[in-house]
Amino acid sequence: MTLVAGLLEAFFTDRLQRQRNASPNTVAAYRDTFRLLLVFAQARIRKPPSALPLAALDAPLIAAFLQHLESERRNSVRTRNARLAAIHSFFKFVALEEPAHSAMCQRVLAIPVKKAERKLVTSLDRSEQEALLAAPDRTTWLGRRDHAIIALLFQTGLRVSELRGLRREDIVLSTGAHVRCRGKGRKERCTPLTRQVVAVLRAWLAERAGQPHEPAFPTRRGSTLSRDAVERLIAKHTAVTSVKCRSLSKKHVTPHVLRHTTAVTLLQAGNDRAVIALWLGHESIETTQIYLDADLSMKERALARTAPLRAGPARYQPEDGVLAFLTAL
Repeated sequence: MTLVAGLLEAFFTDRLQRQRNASPNTVAAYRDTFRLLLVFAQARIRKPPSALPLAALDAPLIAAFLQHLESERRNSVRTRNARLAAIHSFFKFVALEEPAHSAMCQRVLAIPVKKAERKLVTSLDRSEQEALLAAPDRTTWLGRRDHAIIALLFQTGLRVSELRGLRREDIVLSTGAHVRCRGKGRKERCTPLTRQVVAVLRAWLAERAGQPHEPAFPTRRGSTLSRDAVERLIAKHTAVTSVKCRSLSKKHVTPHVLRHTTAVTLLQAGNDRAVIALWLGHESIETTQIYLDADLSMKERALARTAPLRAGPARYQPEDGVLAFLTAL
């Protein structure tokens, strides 16, 4: 009987890390998927993960797990699809390692991804940006750190993972000031900094001190900020600011919303999609299309340039009685 445990160990150590050289973020995402899946399977089959047979992870169980993610854990379709991608990757590996189970693997691999709605991105206008930037209490160490983080995020559009990975040596404040980071797909990029942000970062790094290889924005204990910590500090300052800036209370502001704001600001300044894609580290220029779709001001300017139709109000004609009856059904 083939057990899942040995295959999972080989998948993570041999396939992901040794053969594919997967990034720590990819390994962590796959790890979380299989932790959830194994706990779900244990509850269904009444066997611990260490004794779980591979045959138990068949297509019906995987489909039930995906439904569990959406209905009980309230995960979005995009999260569900990301979990499925990790499972598909594992079963492609299993099909090669265990040919006897190839038919079962093909049934799992045939589970399709779901179509997800693409909602308009949320961004902050100028007044909301200034209000959020002013929210941290700069008389405290944490307030000065948070102020520097928010200023940097608005300027560069860094992802949370990129912000967390920044070291002091990655922030260059001399001539041609910029920030170096490693984004998705292990792609490195440099993002220029304005004089205002340079002044904020220079003051913060002078206070922060430390060695070049240490985190640029540490916790009180000097360790790297967690993803949750970054999200909490943005939420905390948004809650404080929303008292004075009422429009912020109607928006769910996250670190990624600050990234969206950077993109929309660049777009409104007249920058080409290719420039914005390079700035944000997008793999494809088509990813930047969502900001064109979300920019209402650009559409309003386009509308203002069009000639209005010469259409007056039409005379009201009551609907035929039979048609009105059918419409009301």
